[in-house]
Amino acid sequence: MDLNTVLDIRDARHREPWRPGDAWLGGGTYLFSEPQPHIRRLVDLSRMGWAPLSRQPDGSLDIAATCTITELSRFARTLPTTAAPLFEQCCRAFLASFKIWNTATVGGNLCNGLPAGPMISLAAALDGTVLLQGQDGATRRLPVTEFITGAGVKVLRDGELLRSVRLPARALDCRTAFRQASLYGLGRSGSLVIGASDPADGSLAVTVSAATTRPFRFWFPLPPTAAELRAAIDGAVRPDEWFDDIHGLPAWRRHMALLQAEEIRRELTPEEHR
Repeated sequence: MDLNTVLDIRDARHREPWRPGDAWLGGGTYLFSEPQPHIRRLVDLSRMGWAPLSRQPDGSLDIAATCTITELSRFARTLPTTAAPLFEQCCRAFLASFKIWNTATVGGNLCNGLPAGPMISLAAALDGTVLLQGQDGATRRLPVTEFITGAGVKVLRDGELLRSVRLPARALDCRTAFRQASLYGLGRSGSLVIGASDPADGSLAVTVSAATTRPFRFWFPLPPTAAELRAAIDGAVRPDEWFDDIHGLPAWRRHMALLQAEEIRRELTPEEHR
């Protein structure tokens, strides 16, 4: 897509005052996929030189906003943690070509805030937080589940930048389970549910996304019963928060999410506690 309203492209390393019509440019797979009539200038992040992925002294993992899906997939194959397979499962949920994998970024997927965004699902399921940086250099950190507040709706302030995503070490050591459903063989996710069982304390987190307008993470100190899990989901997700578009009706999405959540509960719960 030619963005014929864009008059200028700036290097993000050269800080300039933010102005109306500016937009951050990461991989550009969304920006260049459809008209963007409100954009006048692109601020290119590709030369910032951020390390795509880095382990912190406490064992947590930082993923730069500019990290591509290919880089994330390759890194996860050598990640010596129990939750490592979940990275590849979420990368595959893109159902995208290698060209998209080599260009699309983790930060871009989060900042789009689309219900089917698999990087949103991954980060929310592993108790991730985002580091946001304002135009004045001030930073703030938020849980991913608070960063996305609706379909395509984020809490980003004017000119604010998503710098990175942090996944805590404890979450990386969790045993995980993954379920994804689509109306079509190669279609967009209509429901994506992830479970994470913490071996340290026996707790269970179930994250529902794609079926809902925003990610919902349900944490239980002990594995819940089927009724408790269902009640928690139905009690938290309002009827208007089950997403409705061409890729699935709300009733179908709710049905699939509840079904997948129960499958995950049974997979990650010891038999004697089911």
